Amino acid sequence: MTTALIFAGGSGIRMNTNAKPKQFLQLYGKEIIVHTIEHFEKHAGVDAVAVACLEAWIPYLQELVAKFGLGKVRWVVAGGETGQASTHRGLAAIRSGCPDDTTVLVHDGVRPLITQALISDCIAAVAAHGAAIAVTPAVETVVALNGEGMITAATDRSKTFHARAPQCFRLGDIWQCYERAAADGLTSAVDSASLMMHYGHQLHAVPCAYDNIKITTPSDFYVFRALYEAKENLQILGL
Repeated sequence: MTTALIFAGGSGIRMNTNAKPKQFLQLYGKEIIVHTIEHFEKHAGVDAVAVACLEAWIPYLQELVAKFGLGKVRWVVAGGETGQASTHRGLAAIRSGCPDDTTVLVHDGVRPLITQALISDCIAAVAAHGAAIAVTPAVETVVALNGEGMITAATDRSKTFHARAPQCFRLGDIWQCYERAAADGLTSAVDSASLMMHYGHQLHAVPCAYDNIKITTPSDFYVFRALYEAKENLQILGL
């Protein structure tokens, strides 16, 4: 069994959208979160979807689920104070109805350009390796700074990658890590992959396209719109 856990708990502060969280901004009549969920809805290998959402926006999300026929959305839970808490709640919902060997694909609600091929690759990576994360090669050199703004190190770009999503695990493994973190008082994990590594799990890298972007700033939205329009035009042309 495979379940997607979609994180839609962001408030959109960096998008400067005071009235509406970024995941609910529209493009061509669909909210970003709908564009994202539809990729998992359409994939034959995904059995169910859970969404961790801002609590005040749950009724609106449920309206969208009904409007766009997102039948695989089985759980909608209120997000927590942090991304870690939100993911923990989502995993708890999934665990209430799924066995520990379920594959869980943790994905950002504002990362709507995921492809069917990447979902397939991630599912296969969990079957082969137990845990995986989508990555893209770094195209520019990453440097480290000290407290005075001086560069202290430059990474070898050929060995440096950007962590993206989905982040993919067996339910029993990722649940155990979140439970241990709660017991240990660890509340500031950057993401699920970091938490898994903290507790000794190895992650397999799954290459993904550069356009698998996360919409965080206004410029990201414009890039998403341009990429979306390009993909639509190519489909119309049969390319």
